[in-house]
Amino acid sequence: MKISVNAMCPCGSLKKFKKCCKVFHNGANAKTALELMKSRYSAFAAGDYKYVMKTTHKDNPDYNEDSETWKESILTFSKDSDFKKLKIVDFIEDEMESYVTFNATIFHGAHNTSFSEKSKFLKVEGVWLYHSGEFVDV
Repeated sequence: MKISVNAMCPCGSLKKFKKCCKVFHNGANAKTALELMKSRYSAFAAGDYKYVMKTTHKDNPDYNEDSETWKESILTFSKDSDFKKLKIVDFIEDEMESYVTFNATIFHGAHNTSFSEKSKFLKVEGVWLYHSGEFVDV
C-alpha cells in the first residue's frame, strides 16, 4: 500500500511517483480529467484516502458524509488490492465535462478483480472531480 516516492508511478507513466501523481496528492490541481483519473488510480494504490475523498464529486454514489466509514472503505480496498496496471483506452476532453475509458488490472490475492470503466469527470470551480463511472467491455 505504501509506495516509495522513488518507485515507478502506479499510473504507468514510466516516471517516478514523486515526479508524477504524487505531485497531485501533495496539492497540485490536475489540469485535465486524464491527469485526475491517473492520480486517483495511484492514490488508491498508495492508500491515499484523503486524495480520493477530496477528488470525488458530491453526487458520486460512493461519496459519503460519514467520512470515517468512507475512509475505512478506501483503506480496506487499497490494502487488500494489488494494483498491477492502468491502461487508458480513450479520453474525451471538454471544458467542463470529460470522459476517460480505462482498463485497471487489480488483484485481491490470487483473485483477478480487473475491470474496464468509462469515467465521467466534471470541472467544479476550476477543479476536476470524479463524478461517476460505468463498467464497459473494451
